[in-house]
Amino acid sequence: METAKPVSKTLTQTVTEEMLAVHVGSGTLRVLGTPVLARLYEQAAQLLAGTYCEAGTTTVGCSLSLSHDAPTPLGMEFTVTATLVKHEGRIFEFDLEATDAKGVISRGKHTRAAVFSDKFQAKADAKGK
Repeated sequence: METAKPVSKTLTQTVTEEMLAVHVGSGTLRVLGTPVLARLYEQAAQLLAGTYCEAGTTTVGCSLSLSHDAPTPLGMEFTVTATLVKHEGRIFEFDLEATDAKGVISRGKHTRAAVFSDKFQAKADAKGK
């Protein structure tokens, strides 16, 4: 009997100095920076999609759209969740949500595509020659 694949992946973090908008260059305030949310959304989706990939394949990000609707201060814990809403062929589509102790801070959508790792890397490497 095949084990059911997960449909969501949640990552929990605590806002550190390195995650602040003023530190990552996305603003002047000492709040969680939007680029940090984007990175963690992609990470959660990549980890989840990886459970669906065959040997020799991985996924790459194709699109990311998010709204960052509420600030999260230094030292506060927050979570990001990627939920797989569609998997068709090579394409994975995710709904995204981030929350902190006060509620939802962000929502978004993300698409990833499965690729053959060696072929994709070779194509990228050839650009540098």
